[in-house]
Parts: sequence; structure tokens; C-alpha cells
Amino acid sequence: MAAKILIVTGDAAESLEVLYPYQRLREEGYDVHIAAPARKKLQFVVHDFEPGFDTYTEKPGYTWPSDLAFAEVDPGQYVALVIPGGRAPEYLRGDPELRKILKSFFDADKPVAQICHGPLLTAAVGALAGRRVTSYPALEIDMQSAGATFQDAEAVVDGTLVSARAWPDHSRWMREFLTVLRAKAPVT
Repeated sequence: MAAKILIVTGDAAESLEVLYPYQRLREEGYDVHIAAPARKKLQFVVHDFEPGFDTYTEKPGYTWPSDLAFAEVDPGQYVALVIPGGRAPEYLRGDPELRKILKSFFDADKPVAQICHGPLLTAAVGALAGRRVTSYPALEIDMQSAGATFQDAEAVVDGTLVSARAWPDHSRWMREFLTVLRAKAPVT
């Protein structure tokens, strides 16, 4: 049986930040499940950069079904966690079931990959204090408020935590995460 990896997300997640790790980790041989507040078809978004805009734009993206609800997740069944960005982390950080899931991964020192606005979730459970991370650059103050040292880099590895700024950093992010996974939770 293949080792399982959990992706936690919801509506308004960045399409590429969910689907790239989903496909890349499956390609590597992991069994990947997507959990959301409920079992449903999720509506992702596309964030892009337009000349003259002070920040990114948002357009409708792909839809994709979640495999299970947060309340159905048994974190002990998973070897690693992926936390995509987009707007989903803004409202998901208040979900008590999700906070239990996140805390269990950090308590067990399992590999965690986070990208873009995903670190808002790890900050919500106090898992960033004393760590080095990156995120979408506009979150630098949020990362510092959570007790982390912010680094503006494609990928930052701090133990089993691997973070990236946004979807343009996917290649480096997944390369670093796979290095951690192969050491801590190889495909079986």
C-alpha cells in the first residue's frame, strides 16, 4: 500500500497550488487525498499578475472534488501534509477540525509543505514560532508576528517544514519537499 499524503484546502484555493503537488506526488507514487470542510466539488481560483496592478488578480479556476471532510481525517493514516495557498487559508484557519489535523502533523514532526497563503494555517496553530519560512511576500509581517523568521526565497526548508512563496516556485518547492519525504516517509 502506498504511503498517503493529505492536502488540506477549500474553495478559493489557488488552482496550481493544489493541483501541481497533487499530481506531482501521485507521480512519485504517493496516495494523495484532498480534505476540505465538507465532501464537495471545490471551486479553485487562478491568481495572476497584471501590469499596472498593485497586487495579484483573481479569476475562476478549476473545480475538483474533495475526497473527505476535515472531520473524517485520521492524521495517523498520513505521512505528510500539503497546505496550498489562495484565499482558502484565510477562512480555514478558524476551522477547529482543521486545527486539530495541523497540530497533529507538527506534534509528530511529519513533513509539511506550505505555499503562498498556506502559512496562515500553520501560524494559527502556533507552529511557526522559532522557524524559518517563506510565504507570499505580502505575508512577511504575518510570519514575523507568528514568531517566524521570514526569508524571501523560492523555497525554505526548516527541518520537516518546506515553504514556498507562490506557484512560480513550484519546481524548487517540490524538489525540496521530495527530498524531505524520501528521507522521512519514502514510498512503500
